[in-house]
Parts: sequence; structure tokens; C-alpha cells
Amino acid sequence: MVMDSSFEACDFVLFGTKGDLSRRKLLPSLYQLEKAGLLHPDTTIVGVARQELSSEDYVEEVKNALAEFAGETVCEETWGKFKERLAYAQIDMKDIASYAALESHVNPERTMVCYLATPPAIYGDICRGLHGCNIIDSSVRLVLEKPIGHDLKSSKVI
Repeated sequence: MVMDSSFEACDFVLFGTKGDLSRRKLLPSLYQLEKAGLLHPDTTIVGVARQELSSEDYVEEVKNALAEFAGETVCEETWGKFKERLAYAQIDMKDIASYAALESHVNPERTMVCYLATPPAIYGDICRGLHGCNIIDSSVRLVLEKPIGHDLKSSKVI
């Protein structure tokens, strides 16, 4: 399938990439977009978690997640394209200095989409970290998983 020219390249930064939501739903969905030809050739997918992991090991973990949760056999041709988009950044969500690890993976000329597949309690930490490393601007998009907080007071804090 040919990609629609209206899709722009972006840097998709997946916080909580090693979690259940990412492994079961988000990574398989991104793989399906690749398979359908709906990802711009220059789009990157940066997995973020606090565990130390090489990019190669991360790619292997993604392949294992797809094998388990994609609901179909992973197409080697599609996987070959998809794995080239993948990168991993180890970030301690509460340590602003560790967010510098993102700088080598994102392009300031592209829109950055940050998907927070993390507990709501650390949304604020992640936003402070992104702001503190000076890679966030008006083009950055944040996607938050609901519920946002556990009551009205905690949602206002976030």
C-alpha cells in the first residue's frame, strides 16, 4: 500500500515501552501501521523506560512482543522496515538530567509525539523532564492514557 502524502514524519516517543499496554497494544498497532504503509519513511519510534537496555536488545524485545501479541505471524519484510525505526532511551522519569538521552534520537525539525503509557502519578515528572531538557516546544504532542489521576484533585495536579 502506498503512503498517503498527507502523513508527516514524526518522532514517536513511547514512555513506558516495556509495560503491558505498550507490548500488548501500542507496539502491535504501530507495526500494523507499518504494514499498511501508513508510517512516513522518516518516522522514528523511540522506546523509553528506566531499565538499562541496548538498542539491539530493545529491538529483540519488540519482536518478541509482536510475536506474542500481534495476532498474526510477523511478516519479515514488514519487520525489516519496522525495526529500522526503533531506538531505545534509558530515562529515569524523575531525573531531569537523564532526559538528555532523547536528544540523539529526536529531530527538532519534526513533530514529536510523546505517548505516556505510564502510571498517571508520573505524568508531571515526565512533563517536567521534557521541559527541563529543552527539547519541547509548541510542536510537541502529548498523549495521556486515562484515567488522568484518581480523583479531581490529583487530575488537577497532573
